[in-house]
Amino acid sequence: MHNREILVVGYGSLLSGYGLLAERRGGASRLVARDAAPVSIRNARRGLAKPSSHGSYLAMDIEPVDRRLPLRASTAADLHGGGGIGGLLLTFDRESAPTIARREDYDAYAFERLIGFAERVGKPLGEYLMKIASGTNFDPLTYRMALRSMLDYTSRGYIFHPIEIDDGRVAIIAIGSGFEGSGDPRIVSRRQEFGMDRLLSLKESVQVKIPGFDRAGQIGYYAECMLGGLHGLDVGDLAPRFDPDAQLVRELAKHLGPIAAGERDRFIEATSIDTSRYGERFSPLSRRTPGLTAILELAGIVE
Repeated sequence: MHNREILVVGYGSLLSGYGLLAERRGGASRLVARDAAPVSIRNARRGLAKPSSHGSYLAMDIEPVDRRLPLRASTAADLHGGGGIGGLLLTFDRESAPTIARREDYDAYAFERLIGFAERVGKPLGEYLMKIASGTNFDPLTYRMALRSMLDYTSRGYIFHPIEIDDGRVAIIAIGSGFEGSGDPRIVSRRQEFGMDRLLSLKESVQVKIPGFDRAGQIGYYAECMLGGLHGLDVGDLAPRFDPDAQLVRELAKHLGPIAAGERDRFIEATSIDTSRYGERFSPLSRRTPGLTAILELAGIVE
């Protein structure tokens, strides 16, 4: 059986133990992986764009820099080289598939069917999706159309794409059902519905016109993502040189401080790694950018 485990690259709330365990949502969509390792995601940029299914705010999305090339993930020791962004390679048991799907606003039954298609041709899921993606020249919309034709389903939220790892494996990564289309003209993606035609910064996101917009939820979600920096994951693109006197920055620091407490223990629980492997794989202090260091100091997080 080729899919006893599912490899997922996280780049948003999946970067932290707080986010993986869905602490802010009371444990709803809680995920616990079998293993985890830091990666650098290449040919990608990220930002806030996909309206969340968990509240009235924007969730993180990712887009290829060059749409003609696949996304790639490097496990090399120098994870901050080559213009990548920080990610987390997570290994899940096969039984986690329905929870992974629901967390990403994807129909669990459709995800099970997709894994079944890969099983029938004797391929791990990532490799199976890579073959489809390469046949579409990695164009996101054409890829979504191909999946829609095969599954008779597409998501308004996130859609699973393949991402190559430099050790030869292929993981999956959740990318928002795009502004340009979901793969089915009858299915309006959430990015289309809310006019999200580009990736936004935190400052831009709090100015969007979403009905019932939850400013505190937006800032709290962003803080979940930034917590990955406590484990040495590269979140420098999410933590530019903030103005420490800006109201939004003070609000972000106010959210970060309390949830940082206990984050290392939560991360170890959520990834099933022991303290020894954590020390070998993650470097909490060595990869922090000046922007991240400044916001952590403002939040009173000193290590």
